[in-house]
Amino acid sequence: MDTPAEPLDATAPSKAPRGRLPRWRSRIWVGIAAAVLIATAIGLWRWFRPPEPITYVTAQVTRGAVEPYVTASGSVNPVVTIQVGTYVSGVIQALYCDYNTRVKAGQLCARIDPRPYQVVVDQDRAALSAARAQLIKDEASLTYVRAASERQSRLLVVHLTSQDAADAARSTYEQMRAQTDLDRATIAEHEANLRAAEVNLGYTRITSPVDGIVVTRNITQGQTVAASFQTPTLFLIATDLTQMQVDANVSESDIGQIKAGDTATFTVEAFPSHLFRGRVTQVRQSPQTIQNVVTYDVVVSAQNQQLLLKPGMTADVRIVTAELRAALRVPVEALRYWPASVPKPNPDQSAAQTVWTLKDGRPIEVRVGAGLSDDLYAQITSGALRAGEWVIVGERSGESAQSPAAAARRRSPFL
Repeated sequence: MDTPAEPLDATAPSKAPRGRLPRWRSRIWVGIAAAVLIATAIGLWRWFRPPEPITYVTAQVTRGAVEPYVTASGSVNPVVTIQVGTYVSGVIQALYCDYNTRVKAGQLCARIDPRPYQVVVDQDRAALSAARAQLIKDEASLTYVRAASERQSRLLVVHLTSQDAADAARSTYEQMRAQTDLDRATIAEHEANLRAAEVNLGYTRITSPVDGIVVTRNITQGQTVAASFQTPTLFLIATDLTQMQVDANVSESDIGQIKAGDTATFTVEAFPSHLFRGRVTQVRQSPQTIQNVVTYDVVVSAQNQQLLLKPGMTADVRIVTAELRAALRVPVEALRYWPASVPKPNPDQSAAQTVWTLKDGRPIEVRVGAGLSDDLYAQITSGALRAGEWVIVGERSGESAQSPAAAARRRSPFL
């Protein structure tokens, strides 16, 4: 009897024939092989492809300004600033000036309590009166002893008195005359003391010595100021805020290039887009050493008619050390450029500078002499370059021969 066939289970895994890989493994190996072939093809293409053509960035040789300069930072200050202090100590009784107060010479700005000094004046005045009264008394006594001495002298001639009595009268007269001289000296001393006391009393009035504007006020009403060891500064008065100066700190490596009369420009943080102009008026010889860095103070004067500049502002200064108006010039990048395909010579072989021009698509070396330079241009003092020629300032691979920077340099009216 035939055995009935078992039903097939659809969920049971199918068994691959012996000696063959599963389907999913074969797909992985196919993908790996394809990736290896693609990577090999790309590598071969990069290895055997021709090199990209080198293009050169050029700039034109022009005639124009070359202005080497020195940069520094400093602070803005009034040209003349007066420190108003006090010679005497005491309590500030009243204030008549404040910040930004415009004052005239002799104007009262503050008053120190004058009563202690008024007492000293009254005492010295009384002592002077007493000394003068003492002189009047002694002068009267001098008149009497003079007459007595003269009388004793006449009596001595006629032998009506003794020599001792005449000598005693004469001695009393000399003593009284000396006393009157001492009284006069005492009066002079009291007069001097009185004048000194009156001067100290006058110092209780704090007045402005000049016409100007109050920049700083360091006192308040009721404050006690002491002038025993050091005169305190009560007010700082600027004579004219329309004339300002910048005290720039220039490093010792740059100070040799700066001289009085050099033009300068500077900006302040309050007005970053406003360019202030000035001129170097003084190069001070006194060094300032901070953390082993030596700087020198260069004074730059500037007009401040609009009162934009205020004392204490920080200024970024640019001092032009030389001005060439119609110099033959090239961009400074042209002196730094050297073709990658040309080996550089030994720098000790020649001190001459080299620029490169294009001829038939190849860089050609041109020896030149370089003079002054700034951040943009260098002066050409000798060589075969002429205005209007083009020099190489850089090179690119697979780009156009004119970079946006070179195009901007050509179009700019200031360069």
